[in-house]
Amino acid sequence: MSETQQMATTPEARANPLLEPWQTPFETPPFTEIEPEHFLPAFEQAFADHAAEVAAITHDPSTPDFANTITALERSGKLLSKVSAVFYDLVSAHSNPAILEIDKEVSLRMARHWNPIMMNAVLFGRIAMLHEKRATLGLTGEQMRLLERTYTNFYRAGAGLDEVAKKRRAEINERLAQLGTSFSHHLLGDEQDWFMELGEDDRGGLPEAFVAAAKAAAEERGMEGKAIVTLSRSSVEPFLKSSSRRDLREKVFKAFTARGDNGNANDNNATIVEILQLREEAAKIMGFPTYAAYRLEDSMAKTPEAVRGLLERVWKPARARALADRDALQALIAEEGGNFTLAPWDWRYYAEILRQRRANFDDAAIKPYLVLDHMIEAAFDCATRLFGITFSERKDIPVWHPDVRVWEVRDADGKHKALFYGDYFARSSKRSGAWMTSLRDQQKLDVEIAPLIINVCNFAKGSGGQPSLLSPDDARTLFHEFGHGLHGMLSNVTYPSLSGTSVFTDFVELPSQLYEHWQEQPQVLRQFAKHYQTGEPLPDDLLQRFLAARKFNQGFATVEFVSSALIDLEFHTQPAEASRDVGAFEKAELEKIGMPAEIALRHRPTQFGHIFSGDHYASGYYSYMWSEVMDADAFGAFEEAGDIFDPATAKRLHDDIYSSGGSREPEEAYVAFRGREPEADALLQRRGLLETTPAA
Repeated sequence: MSETQQMATTPEARANPLLEPWQTPFETPPFTEIEPEHFLPAFEQAFADHAAEVAAITHDPSTPDFANTITALERSGKLLSKVSAVFYDLVSAHSNPAILEIDKEVSLRMARHWNPIMMNAVLFGRIAMLHEKRATLGLTGEQMRLLERTYTNFYRAGAGLDEVAKKRRAEINERLAQLGTSFSHHLLGDEQDWFMELGEDDRGGLPEAFVAAAKAAAEERGMEGKAIVTLSRSSVEPFLKSSSRRDLREKVFKAFTARGDNGNANDNNATIVEILQLREEAAKIMGFPTYAAYRLEDSMAKTPEAVRGLLERVWKPARARALADRDALQALIAEEGGNFTLAPWDWRYYAEILRQRRANFDDAAIKPYLVLDHMIEAAFDCATRLFGITFSERKDIPVWHPDVRVWEVRDADGKHKALFYGDYFARSSKRSGAWMTSLRDQQKLDVEIAPLIINVCNFAKGSGGQPSLLSPDDARTLFHEFGHGLHGMLSNVTYPSLSGTSVFTDFVELPSQLYEHWQEQPQVLRQFAKHYQTGEPLPDDLLQRFLAARKFNQGFATVEFVSSALIDLEFHTQPAEASRDVGAFEKAELEKIGMPAEIALRHRPTQFGHIFSGDHYASGYYSYMWSEVMDADAFGAFEEAGDIFDPATAKRLHDDIYSSGGSREPEEAYVAFRGREPEADALLQRRGLLETTPAA
């Protein structure tokens, strides 16, 4: 009996809730019973089970067919998926030192588990044999897609390499897993370590709602009676917009943009250098000149040149708009008697003043009407009207933190469809940002499996019993992540590998960004934007001013995003040697594109978790912009129908985009919904940049 098998039969292992059937509603994870020490034994068992399952498929003496190879692979690894989903939810949303320490070991073990599977020559031989004769197998469309994706994934993982190359590729994968984990831990460490206390004299210009949230943030850190600014974006950006204290704006901005770049134990510079070197080497092993060329081959964009073409098309009008706005902001400073040059920590503050002048609107005016609970109701109501699903809150589902809420989702016939978990508030145990993930994916391979879908955000929590109030950006983020959530909840495929968001990176943002459009529709806001104190609906005058102001400051927003996407592309197209000094590389690239000195990257390299905490968005940060071309164009289908809830258009959206997962080519899915390919001008039009585009 192996050591792993012995471990699995000890009383401790048998008592491990991760290794037992879950006697909970809908067989959900029993979070209140799970302790950090349960994870390593559970992973050991899961790795062993999965390895045995794959070995049985590999050495099956029967002639390879779809059932005994592809379908068998789809059935394998259930325990590993189950344990991993719970573990990585906690790592991201509610970590502690013990969990983070385990994460270091698990990331390496995970790479060591998957490498021999994905590079297994015998197993790949079975898959390749089926792929070669796929046209004769009588497969359904979904089965054909699964076979093609399985073949592609194994091939791109190095299954066809010689043994020397496989060995080196495996070593690279292991090291990259460790480095990605270190990067994210460093970033979390810098975010946890820093805060700025706000005394009474430090609160000039700050709205009452911000101060309440700052007090709640202090309470969360055990600092009763205090108020603090943290390095959560939901704390930093509203402070930079509102604080009249220029010295404090500078302090907060510099701390925020220095995360991972402080020369301390959390410094990420050396980590980035090694990541880029290893990615370049891995790409060359696979026969590609650069890592970007390798990654983008398996995407909608296909090539770095296509990505650069889109980004540069958007960059030029965005930069022109931003420079015009910069001059207007500088004039505003001069008008106020300010004897200083506009700096990055000034932009948001003076942009708010300028927006009040030009559009008679600022975020503080509408924020009291954007109550978190009401915006959740709005997101649910739009889904009900579009797709017929309903939501009812459940209090009997175990959760990982008391703030987490759970809703049962039912379809139009009242049948159980999914569970939706909402974890909305910032806390020190949670990494920054907002994301969607799952505890279980939808599938129908053997029995119908309903998904368990999670949205995680970092909104400021109200203090003293006050509700959480959202900025327009926060409300948009809520709808964005819920759009991802719908992609998971509405999934209707047979095979788990094709479920929900298992699509190309530059397609996965379409369902999320498209859903943002409903948040800013007048009929939605009139129904759900109600004052948190009086319950009065959003005044029509304020609503119209809000709608008119939507395109304000889009030059800034587009520049900070596109510059980050271009930096990502350059990191992964230029030789790794060029970025040995990360800061110098960043500076040179920004100079090359003419980055306005008054605007900072949305993500400086040392805090760019999208591309360095793992490889999911490496060479792929452009995906948000690529998807925005589609989402801006796609919402036009509803506008052309004359009804933002048009049933026929909503049915196509459901069938062709939200429910089909990765079961079809994304280009095919989009054309099936829209009737044609997307038109890029829709993006420029939505952002109000079309008029600044140079004439052809």
